[in-house]
Amino acid sequence: MPQSPSSPPARPQGLLKSSLVVSLMTLLSRVLGLTRDIVVANFIGATIAADVFFLAFKIPNFMRRLFAEGAFSQAFVPVLSEYRTQRTHEAVQNLINRVAGVLGGTLLLVTGFAVMGAPVIAAIFAPGFFLDEDPTRFTLASEMIRITFPYLLLISLTGFCGAVLNSYGRFAVPAFTPVLLNLSLITAALVIAPLFDVPAFALAWGVLAAGFIQLTFQLPFMVGIQLSPKPIWDLGDEGVRRVLTLMGPAIFGVSVSQINLLLDTVLASFLPIGSISWLYYSDRLVELPLGVFAIAISTVILPSLSRQQASNSSENFRATLDWAIRMVLFISIPAALALIMLAKPILMTLFQYGALTIHDVSMASMSLQAYAVGLVAFMLIKVLAPGYFSRQDMKTPVSIGIKAMLANMVLNVLFVVPLHYIWQLGHIGLALATSIAACLNAGLLYNGLKKQNVYSALPGMVSFVARVLVAAVLMAFILRLMNPIDESWISWGWWQRALNVGGLCAAGAFSYCAALALLGIRPSHFRVKIHNRE
Repeated sequence: MPQSPSSPPARPQGLLKSSLVVSLMTLLSRVLGLTRDIVVANFIGATIAADVFFLAFKIPNFMRRLFAEGAFSQAFVPVLSEYRTQRTHEAVQNLINRVAGVLGGTLLLVTGFAVMGAPVIAAIFAPGFFLDEDPTRFTLASEMIRITFPYLLLISLTGFCGAVLNSYGRFAVPAFTPVLLNLSLITAALVIAPLFDVPAFALAWGVLAAGFIQLTFQLPFMVGIQLSPKPIWDLGDEGVRRVLTLMGPAIFGVSVSQINLLLDTVLASFLPIGSISWLYYSDRLVELPLGVFAIAISTVILPSLSRQQASNSSENFRATLDWAIRMVLFISIPAALALIMLAKPILMTLFQYGALTIHDVSMASMSLQAYAVGLVAFMLIKVLAPGYFSRQDMKTPVSIGIKAMLANMVLNVLFVVPLHYIWQLGHIGLALATSIAACLNAGLLYNGLKKQNVYSALPGMVSFVARVLVAAVLMAFILRLMNPIDESWISWGWWQRALNVGGLCAAGAFSYCAALALLGIRPSHFRVKIHNRE
């Protein structure tokens, strides 16, 4: 039934329950993603073809972060939530039709130009390939970008549908959708790759196929909520103009860490062969806790914060944000320490078979440890940014994002160019610079919310964080004592490695939770205190 302007929106599911649903779906996707990377590592390792594929995949995948999980959602969801709260169902349908038309039409043009100008795209994102005396990498990159870039159009429309479904409480469907990408790439690697002279091209076609499959999968659920998009190009529409106005700045505000990762790729193209692949494999492991928890929590709280802002419920707004920060710190602090302590064993267990060498694992483990330094900040950014976007404040996070990006660029130059010749930091310096810039970004976002009197920590936050830190340090100490020497990991087969990594993870999780229990942390510390007034 159409919703009258005065009727209140349906109450959201509990935040913890919704976050768990999204986390479980995302965990399934990430596990399959790791399976995909294991298969890919065995096929192409850290070779020239691997560097080229990861570059060609990273460009549209970076755009996916902006549109599916970043700037588009952060700009569109607050406007959609306002329409749901204050306008009719017909008005919501009109907004969806026009946003779909403008988004789809714009990206169709962008995709067409990018496919025709693929060598230019390759030169921009991998200038080291362009300047290399051997044109192999540049030629392969140009050809592969032509195949993978249309994924941007398809995944952005998928992200659009996902944003609508999330706003209507259908969190599981968008969270499950990335599983289809991983299944597509696994199939491409195992079934189609042997048919190609360069197996990496099969993976590129797998990316494109996944875009069609993911979009097609979500459309029936849009029909189910009676909001199937019927694209209309209308730049003059009020809602479209508001989304576009909010969206431009949000690209910087929410996705600075992804822009920094792309800058890493640009500089890595000048470094030795394998550098892009080492960064990719290490980044994938950092993405596991980031995607399973931080993005899940961010996805769930944005509609709630937007509704609370629209109904002037500042107490609930603050309580929701405080809950999100606690949840992120609870997960990110032990996860960061565990990745630092177990970087090499985890990489060896997952990837060091077939084409990936022990040297590749050693290089990737060092960049993984550097990325892990910034994991807490990466995850905090995901939940602090909605504190601005839900209030349709794009200027502040943009300003902060630009500062963080400039800091990252300066640190990249400092760590990679002069220090490379002293300490041989190379790709490790790129990862470390990204982590430091993320810490700056998170710190400024938090300080901005505090200065605007939007958020300040609720009573008990300091005590909670102190107990989490103590428990995490105890966990790290136990992992250090239990971790076998490198020679043992190298000599073991996959099942011995898997058993030992599983045992270490179980021991770490048990010691962390037991320490928290002894320190007085109870389930009540993870409940959001929402007042029944919106």
